[in-house]
Amino acid sequence: MEDTTNLSPKADASLYNGQPSDTGLSCPGAGLTSRTPSTSDDVRNGVSVENVPAGNKQWFVLRVSYGRIDKAKTFVEAKGLECYVPLQYKEVRKQGKKRIITEPLLPSFLFVHATAEQVENLLHDIKIVANESRALLSYYFNHTIHRQDNPDRNPPLIIRDEAMNNFIRLTSVKNPHIIPVTSNNIQFKLGDNVVVTEGEFKGVHGRVARIAGQQRVVVELFDGCLVATAYVPKEAMRKNITQVVIATKLNMIR
Repeated sequence: MEDTTNLSPKADASLYNGQPSDTGLSCPGAGLTSRTPSTSDDVRNGVSVENVPAGNKQWFVLRVSYGRIDKAKTFVEAKGLECYVPLQYKEVRKQGKKRIITEPLLPSFLFVHATAEQVENLLHDIKIVANESRALLSYYFNHTIHRQDNPDRNPPLIIRDEAMNNFIRLTSVKNPHIIPVTSNNIQFKLGDNVVVTEGEFKGVHGRVARIAGQQRVVVELFDGCLVATAYVPKEAMRKNITQVVIATKLNMIR
């Protein structure tokens, strides 16, 4: 059984300083950056997770050069843009006491909520200001499609608001058993698209999978980016009929 002793399921917005931090027993941080997404009145566990459509703003996935996510986040925020850095909570023991530290869950990625023009200007400004041999931030491209104006190139990867809201809902939970996974070490149950109905992961949509002998729900944000909940009992989830129907229709189209 997974030990979540002294871990509060309540997720409140907090600053992320980019460094592994000792949060003590109560885990006061939520894994949100100081500039969190615009939100509606649909608030769960103290954190608004539903992003209000804001004009032409979209969620861009930017690649961060190794070990520099703190610097990248600071640069983006200095430009007045919203960004999100999911955190991973890890249990450690210090002087015989269980404590929780935080560090970036996906240290190679920064999620920026902005217009295409704002992101283009951001990356242009980085090249001018940084004047370094390796780029601090760069586009992460969508390799599943090609640009209409240039079929030989892929467009920047953009995450739908609904998918990003779901990802934020999952990664805002303060539980050290939330982990990034790869398709190689999970086994999906065919067709089991579910929504969690109880507990700290309530409202999370994903696919049921067995990981390390435990039943969990996996959220796939984009190809190669999968994050799993902690253990979720069968009675705390239900099949997501809507997702099954959509998947079936997509397969029929293909």
